[in-house]
Amino acid sequence: MRGALLRRLELVAAAVLFSTGGAAIKATTLTGWQVACFRSGVAAVVLSALLGAARRGWSQRTLAVGCAYAGTMVLFVLANKLTTAANAIFLQDTAPLYLLLLGPWLLGEPVRRGDLKLMVAVAAGIALVFAGRQEPLATAPDPFRGNLVALASGIAWALTIAGLRWMSSSASPGSPLSAVVAGNLLAFLIALPKAFPVGEAAPGDWWLVAYLGVFQIGLAYVFLVRGVRGVPALETSLLLLVEPALNPVWSWWVHGERPAGLALAGGALILAATAARAATTR
Repeated sequence: MRGALLRRLELVAAAVLFSTGGAAIKATTLTGWQVACFRSGVAAVVLSALLGAARRGWSQRTLAVGCAYAGTMVLFVLANKLTTAANAIFLQDTAPLYLLLLGPWLLGEPVRRGDLKLMVAVAAGIALVFAGRQEPLATAPDPFRGNLVALASGIAWALTIAGLRWMSSSASPGSPLSAVVAGNLLAFLIALPKAFPVGEAAPGDWWLVAYLGVFQIGLAYVFLVRGVRGVPALETSLLLLVEPALNPVWSWWVHGERPAGLALAGGALILAATAARAATTR
């Protein structure tokens, strides 16, 4: 019982660290490709240096899950540079919808009757986010395109959660942490061609990149891969709802960023539906 509680607390700690990403990404003058490249490069080095498990047990599964994770990392940064932090995180956290669709196929986790209601509510929330008329802001210059990128990041995030759970429950070689390192390396390589030339960057930009790599990704994913070992994929995604709850708050506090009313309503619907489903999940 105590071990199960610890795993869930670790997932919440990961979500709190994740929630700082939107505000930090927007605070840099670096481009989205540059942030995605350098923060993942830092995270890969930190995880590889401090955690031995990250350097062992690489397999085909490691690379497969790493590809999904790399897509999540790159798409999330690009979305945050284009749309509001609220929209970026709300649309990424539609992952439960995709997990419900993929769970029976990838993980052998059946869809229950209550899950169908969650699907409808999340789909309605997505529609509201896109229906909200978001005027371009200094921190969100192209909201519609950013929303599309964020939606894609939600699909990649669902595949990442499912993949980490798949590796954790498998007897074959390969640890979830190695997949996280592989994903960061892949994200670094994918974004690298578009990251140069860097041009002028203030010291604060590099401090933010270091924070994002060491804490917002590195430490957060240490908590995530530990917690996901004992928690089903759907419940994992629900516990991580602390992230979308806090993410817009940091961006409002730091940047004064205010999402459209319908977008907030859509995000609230997504969060309420998933929270309600979590409360009834046994």
